[in-house]
Amino acid sequence: MQVTIEQLRQISLFSGLDLDQLVQLRTHAVVKQYLRGEIILHEGDRLPAKLFAVLGGRIEIKKTAATGKETILRMLPVGELFAAPALFGDGVAPATVVAEQDCQILTIERTTLLEMIQNTPELALQIIAVLTERLQLLHQVVHGLASERAIVRLAQFIQAAAIAEGTDVTEHGLQLRSRLPYYQIARSIGITYEECVRLFKQIQAGVTYQRGGKILVLDQMKLDAIAQGEYLL
Repeated sequence: MQVTIEQLRQISLFSGLDLDQLVQLRTHAVVKQYLRGEIILHEGDRLPAKLFAVLGGRIEIKKTAATGKETILRMLPVGELFAAPALFGDGVAPATVVAEQDCQILTIERTTLLEMIQNTPELALQIIAVLTERLQLLHQVVHGLASERAIVRLAQFIQAAAIAEGTDVTEHGLQLRSRLPYYQIARSIGITYEECVRLFKQIQAGVTYQRGGKILVLDQMKLDAIAQGEYLL
């Protein structure tokens, strides 16, 4: 599969490059397709020295504890980078990466990227900015799992999903474009499937869950209050 210039522009790291640079980059890009549920990388895998980015679809990044409990750290849409240690680290996959939807993954050799950095030094700053943002998000996830109540984490997760993939206005409220089944939400915020079902019942005056992972925000102010830990149920 040949990557297009428009697809390259969707990748956050390359959005500021000019046409000539994108054309040069295109000749070095490799695209591989994965089916929904297929594992892209296993935690602990030795990574090739490449940049990895989501070109189409969506992936989830998860870790498994010694107890066997799975936690979904992030879900990444088109344009996002992942497996950063392949570029600047020990070359070992820090988590398992799974195709949450049918997706296309773009890879570019590290040597090609370093050559571009020599010619375009600001690209290095963009890489640093992306990695810094990723560290901050990971810190927020860990802090939330350790300190926030489950219902607060649920509300914050819904808010993040609404921002990441957008919402559609309906006559009843805001419909999240993301389809988020109970099990996926539960693993993302560190609770059981059963507790996730129970929490949605508690907040149904402000947010409803419908079959197929459809989430409808009925009362944005109430959701915000729960996310800030200010709303008592």
